[in-house]
Amino acid sequence: MNAPPSPSPSPSPSRSPSPSPPSLAVRSLAYAYPDGTQALYGVDLTIARGERVALLGPNGAGKTTLVMHLNGILTAGHGSVSVAGLPVRPDTVKEIRRRVGLVFQDPDDQLFMPTVRDDVAFGPANMGLRGEALDHRVKHALDRVGMLDVIDRAPHHLSFGQRRRVAVATVLAMEPEILVLDEPSSNLDPFSRRELGEILRGLDITLLMVTHDLPYALELCERSLILSGGVIAADGPTRGVLADAELLAAHRLELPYGFAPPT
Repeated sequence: MNAPPSPSPSPSPSRSPSPSPPSLAVRSLAYAYPDGTQALYGVDLTIARGERVALLGPNGAGKTTLVMHLNGILTAGHGSVSVAGLPVRPDTVKEIRRRVGLVFQDPDDQLFMPTVRDDVAFGPANMGLRGEALDHRVKHALDRVGMLDVIDRAPHHLSFGQRRRVAVATVLAMEPEILVLDEPSSNLDPFSRRELGEILRGLDITLLMVTHDLPYALELCERSLILSGGVIAADGPTRGVLADAELLAAHRLELPYGFAPPT
């Protein structure tokens, strides 16, 4: 007698791909400086890939302290920070600093080589990139900020606005997960401010912008956070945040005279 046929295996249920982790996840982050000054009291925030977020707040709110946790300059006293799923720890700090591109307020703090080419090549070369691959990376980063034509000039011969764009290129050359800009519009004339804004809007990258320039936040970021007293005091669409006069006043933020966010 023939054995009955074996039942056909039922098809495996299709699995949807797991979602990619956010560009930035901060959980219950608290930090006190060695002198006992408490700067952060428990910060929670998530920034999804591709989001553009403004970090607003008065002086002394903890913005700089928070930013210095993102690439391992400071180590959390309590809580955690992760970048694209990778936790910020002493053993991951080299990769974290590649993933978190920090652009300082003063471009002269990160431009120190004889030529623009050398400055933009510095980071990728330290990561082991060489030859044509390095040359391509440098030229591509400069092209993204419209500065390829100054590749062989000395940075100190450039205008302030040009130096800021080169500083952005030095970070883009590392192909970061998230671009963090500290007061990107400060000390720029109106034309350079608008020019940089157009460049930043054209970048396909997650962006966190620390700024007191509320109109610039509205122009570039669909979402804004207010950090005040070491905690996130508000989180919402930038237009709504800036339209809330009581909220702004409570956290010592002020729109320029005559500026009203569109309703």
